[in-house]
Amino acid sequence: MRVKIISAAVFVLALAAAPALGASALKALDTDNDGTLDFNEIKAGASKVFNRLDVDKDGTLDKKELKGRIAKKDWPAADPDNDGTLTQDEYLAEAEAAFKRADTDNDGTLDKKELATPAGQSVLRLAR
Repeated sequence: MRVKIISAAVFVLALAAAPALGASALKALDTDNDGTLDFNEIKAGASKVFNRLDVDKDGTLDKKELKGRIAKKDWPAADPDNDGTLTQDEYLAEAEAAFKRADTDNDGTLDKKELATPAGQSVLRLAR
């Protein structure tokens, strides 16, 4: 019972922190300072993340290098050639797919509200 209560408390705290995390990520990635993130800003961030994570500099990321940035359910679509790694093009394609899932109003940008959703958090894991 105690474990369930602690787990529930951690979950609630994580949900409460999501808007703050989204706001700090927004500030870090919003290069045009318009208060939203467009895909070019996400792509720039995701490219930097890819290069940082590619520690062996082989031009691909394996699951270990990705450090949980892509959900298991999203892996098959992210790795269309099924080689167990992602090239930069595949990583950026997944970032674009995640962006589209998070852009619920289809305006081509993500605002604080969209970034605070699970889909928005998925985008941020790829770009920050």
